[in-house]
Amino acid sequence: MEVFIVVTVLWIFSVCIHEFGHAWAAYCGGDYTVKDKGYLTLNPLHYTHPVYSIVMPVVFLLLGGIGLPGGAVYIERQLLRSREWDTWVSLAGIAMNIVMVVIISVLFKIGVLKNDPQNMASVSLSFLLQLEVSAILLNLIPIPPLDGFQAIAPWLPGDLREKLFQWGQVGQWILFLLLFMGPLGYYFWNIVSIISNFLGVDSSMGYRGYETYMGFIHSLFR
Repeated sequence: MEVFIVVTVLWIFSVCIHEFGHAWAAYCGGDYTVKDKGYLTLNPLHYTHPVYSIVMPVVFLLLGGIGLPGGAVYIERQLLRSREWDTWVSLAGIAMNIVMVVIISVLFKIGVLKNDPQNMASVSLSFLLQLEVSAILLNLIPIPPLDGFQAIAPWLPGDLREKLFQWGQVGQWILFLLLFMGPLGYYFWNIVSIISNFLGVDSSMGYRGYETYMGFIHSLFR
């Protein structure tokens, strides 16, 4: 239960700061409406979308432990001062995930957390770090509506951008199917493991965290 509570609470917080990053960058870039919408408050209720905030993140976590930031902020991009600001708004959420990764890895580096499979705090944050890394990698893929595409969208011709957005949902689901059912998932998780180990967090700890997390969920339905 400890792993489930720690990971779930911190993942919700991570979603909030991811969306806060988008909103703060938009506010600095000229979209004054984000303040009135409550996006600068870190209140989870202001970032909720029934599908993207609840259904998809839960499904992804259950199927393969992939971190899918599930919030939703609606940016008035026509108010942004430049294409550069538009790109930064899209990348700012990912930057917040990177901050989370740095904080967790530093806790391991300085010895506050250790690579001890019996320590539930270490196991929980190892799993959370893998969720954060997977969220960063996933969001950088330039397929709409992921942040990686949103970052380059302002620089594309308008007609091409619109066509890609129209086909984006199809492309996104094809990507997800490949991650779960094809060889792409194997390479994806290898990259996550390499990054985790590079940061000084034993990737096997993250897998143990995932198994413990899933084990608790399965126990609820027995």
